[in-house]
Amino acid sequence: MRRLRVTAGVAAATIAGALAVVIPANTASAAECATPWNSSAVYWGGDTVSHNGRNWTAQWWTQNETPPGNSGVWKDQGACGGGTNPPPTNPDPSGFVVSEAQFNRMFPNRNSFYTYQGLKAALSAYPAFANTGNDTVKKREAAAFLANVSHETGGLVHIVEQNTANYPHYCDGSQPYGCPAGQAAYYGRGPIQLSWNFNYKAAGDALGIDLLRDPYLVERDASVAWKTALWYWNTQSGPGTMTPHNAMVNGHGFGETIRSINGSLECGGRNPAQVQSRVNTYQRFVQVLGTTPGDNLSC
Repeated sequence: MRRLRVTAGVAAATIAGALAVVIPANTASAAECATPWNSSAVYWGGDTVSHNGRNWTAQWWTQNETPPGNSGVWKDQGACGGGTNPPPTNPDPSGFVVSEAQFNRMFPNRNSFYTYQGLKAALSAYPAFANTGNDTVKKREAAAFLANVSHETGGLVHIVEQNTANYPHYCDGSQPYGCPAGQAAYYGRGPIQLSWNFNYKAAGDALGIDLLRDPYLVERDASVAWKTALWYWNTQSGPGTMTPHNAMVNGHGFGETIRSINGSLECGGRNPAQVQSRVNTYQRFVQVLGTTPGDNLSC
């Protein structure tokens, strides 16, 4: 919080009034504004742009990261053109701690289906996600979610489960609603590879979408796909004892998110290589976001 100190008295006010008469109206104390920032332009270290009444200088190569950004690429050079706007704390109205530039760094080879805008559109379904606690907690949760997503999809490459032989196995006929989309319609889809008819029904009911009758929507609509992943992350404990969201915001560590997603197959020494793969990705992603991984990384 900024502290302001007022020192002007009557004499100072009188002098200021006199100066206002003497100084020409077109004289500005602030720097001139540089060329406005352009989302499609490529900027190199040392390039200066203006945005929201302030000048910003790129520290390294960047494209499509709105000043001030979240990666540290833009250095604030102060108000320009007579503007007095303070630097915005986050250029993203949603407050999401992952910028598009950082998302692109995390997933350089992703399938075009998995758009950043699709993820952003899904955030409104679970506003507490990556928006609870201090900045470190928020960034750790976002990194944990995206690390698990990366592991499940091969770096956001796969939209659907690759082993088609498994497809008929995901219909639990004991459920009263059955499998109206077909015996083999409930295979893994989306960022966390949602599978089984009961999970499609539960996710659809929570999101207000009839995924039981149209599970294919998860592989057709990026926003729906991201929402199903956030549904699981924020509401399901799976084989674990807590939701991945609660694991991260309550300080239980990344290892508990693994347990909640695939712990019955990976944790407790069952598949240490898979666990380590998730941990390695998480550690890389927290570096991208400029924070630390915390404790309890494995399960």
